[in-house]
Parts: sequence; C-alpha cells; structure tokens
Amino acid sequence: MTPQLDPRVDPRAFLRSLYDRAVQRALPAHTLGPWLPAPPRNGRTLVLGAGKAGGAMAAAFDALWPAEAPLTGLVITRYEHVPPAYRAKPGRIEVVEARHPVPDAAGRAAAARIAALARGLGAEDLVIALVSGGASALLSLPAEGLTLEDKQAVNKALLASGAAIDEMNCVRKHLSAIKGGRLAALCAPARVITLLISDVPGDDPAVIGSGPTVPDPTSCTDALRICARYGIELPAAARHGLESGAFETPKPGDAAFAAGHEVHLIATPQQSLEAAAALAREHGLAAHILSDEIEGESREVGKVHAALARAVARHGAPFAPPCVILSGGETTVTVRGSQPGRGGRATEFLLGCAIALQGQSGVHVLAADTDGIDGVEDNAGAIVTPDTLARAAALGLKPAEYLDRNDACSFFAALGDLVVPGPTFTNVNDFRALLVF
Repeated sequence: MTPQLDPRVDPRAFLRSLYDRAVQRALPAHTLGPWLPAPPRNGRTLVLGAGKAGGAMAAAFDALWPAEAPLTGLVITRYEHVPPAYRAKPGRIEVVEARHPVPDAAGRAAAARIAALARGLGAEDLVIALVSGGASALLSLPAEGLTLEDKQAVNKALLASGAAIDEMNCVRKHLSAIKGGRLAALCAPARVITLLISDVPGDDPAVIGSGPTVPDPTSCTDALRICARYGIELPAAARHGLESGAFETPKPGDAAFAAGHEVHLIATPQQSLEAAAALAREHGLAAHILSDEIEGESREVGKVHAALARAVARHGAPFAPPCVILSGGETTVTVRGSQPGRGGRATEFLLGCAIALQGQSGVHVLAADTDGIDGVEDNAGAIVTPDTLARAAALGLKPAEYLDRNDACSFFAALGDLVVPGPTFTNVNDFRALLVF
C-alpha cells in the first residue's frame, strides 16, 4: 500500500518526535547495562572518563553496579551536563564539570586528577573508561612543555578551520599527556574496559574523544601535515614535540594494551537513525537512511540534501513521497571573517538547505545535534519549512548575508524556529530529518 501522511500530523511536531526518539535510543541508561563486567574478585573498580555524556554514563553505571561491590571514580563532563537526579544526590563516581569545546582550567585540573588516580594500579584492578564525544576538550592535560593557553589556541584554530573530526583529534591527542592511548598506559597493568558512545563518522574508537584508552594509529607527522593543511599556527614547544617525535602516542601492539583490554560501543549514530526510521514507519511513512557518516562543509551538505528533497517532491525519485529521509555524521563549519556570528553545524546546514530549497512545497527539515547544543549556543538546531524564506523576507532578513557571516543561529532565532531541548546527556552527533510529501 502506498504510504500516506496523516493530514492531522503537524510536520514540526513529527520531526521533533523523530529527533527525540533518536536521542532516547542513545541514552546511557538504556544502553549501558549489557556491557557491564563482573566485579573483580580481589582488586578494586575505578571508573574514569570524560565526554558530554559523561555525567549520564557515570549515573547509569553507578545505578547498575552492585551496591555491595566497591566503586570509586572521576568523570568529566560539560557544564550543565550532569543529570539533575545525580547532581541532587551524587553517587560513588565523582562528576566534575568543565568547558567545551575550548578547554579550561577546570578540565585541566580534573584531567590531572584522573591521571593521578590511574597511576599505581595493580593487575587485579579493573578500570572502566566511560568515553563520549567532547572528551577531547574536556580531558585536557597538555603534553610536557605545553600550557593550557597553548592548547586553547590550537583548539580554537582547529574548530574554525573546517578540519574533519578525525583530523582535529589527531592533532589534539598528540599534544596531550592523557589522550591517544596514554591513559591506558598510565593504568597498566590494570585491566581496562572502555565503553564508548560514538559521535564520529565510522565509529572509530581511536577517534572518539581522541581515544584516551585505545592504541593510536596516527603519528606526529600526520599531526604536522594536518596543521600545515589548515594553516594552524603551532606554539614553538608543540612544533618541537611533534617534529622530534617526543609527542608520539602508544601504537597498536604496545604492551600497555596487553592486559585483556576490551572496547565496546554502547551507542552509535546508526542505531539512533534506525530508531527514528522505525518511528516514522510506525506512522505509516517510508523511511530512508542515507548514511550515518556524512561529512563536509555544513552549508554544502545542506545544498545536497535540498537537491535530493526537491527531486523527491517534484519527480518522485529516487524515493516516492511521502517519506522521511534521515542522515547523520559530523559536518564542519569554516569560519569566515574576523567577526563571525552565532551559529553551529546544524543551523548552518539548515540555512544552506533553505536557500537551495527555494521554498519548495511539501518539504520540512529538522537538523539538530543530539547532545542538545549546536556549537556554543543554547539550541540544538532548528527547523526549515516551505515558508521559511517568505517569512524571512517579510522580516527583512537576507539569508545569504547571514550565511556569509556564519550567523545561522540568529537567522532562525528571528523566525522562532530554533529547536531548544537543553542538554540531552548523550551525544551521537548530527541528526537530520527531511519530511517530504
């Protein structure tokens, strides 16, 4: 039977329900349980970690770990990303808040404490590493000879450069004293079990949070090439450490990973897209997942999605309407000009998409970051409707000018179209849904 869109369905509310279902699928409370190991017989259990989902992962692990089994630990998360219940009644795992995406002194101090806790463990001890997206900035312990200010400057430059997440994290881990497998080396000879929530295309454990507990296949030379490619200025100490090889990371086969280490993905972007697709099908709509690994300049990816939606709406190909088209991954934004506006990957994608859609009837689009925060603003993303450009024109807003200055958040705020769920306590990266009928 040909899918039919219920005329009573509000496209905005429907798209928001798809986003909410995708987020729900990635919540640690729903995904962590099957991956819990048995408590060690004689050693202690230490939980260490970082990421935007860190507070929720700590709360879920604490709730699931046997009450009679000893448990201590320290996890770093972003400011305001501790679940309210765990903030009101802290458990056995301490959660410290720090700044993201540019690291701060709180993150550096907490990372130093994590490094100290990792030292002196025995072979009978168990370390549970809880790692999610955002750990690269939150777990900020500069390599020897570098300052926090050095790390902040390089991080800001990377964020504005348009570099892909694997490229950024290659540089970050080589300028760190704790990422790129170094935390696992500090924990040796203890057994380390790493539980990951993926926010990167391809779900590579070495890229997620800059892989603090897994081997790093990249090199100092790779980091130097990336910095050269994007014109990243390196402090003298950073350049010396990379050029000399002093900042090299533990590689596959290193003895640091020989103690029965395990790595498990407990939530991925693909799983969340599949959950949203299942909900769309429950409403009687065909659902198509393009990919969970889409990368590229946000505005350009928006144009491509718009072209696809227009083809579906106007020609019924490559998909027959009504349908939902879903995608994920991590796009990038190259900051233009010395005074950029307010925006993030999701809203810049949407503004590029809206301009390219040209007011196409029957197309509604939501794009939002699954952590609830698009860049550094308080929104997760926004929604585009067939009348977005007409409403903007009525207000005297010029979309191309907003796009030129990376000010997409301000554009959608003026229209009242921002999606503002607040922190979601998980992070499986970009979520995009196009409803075409």
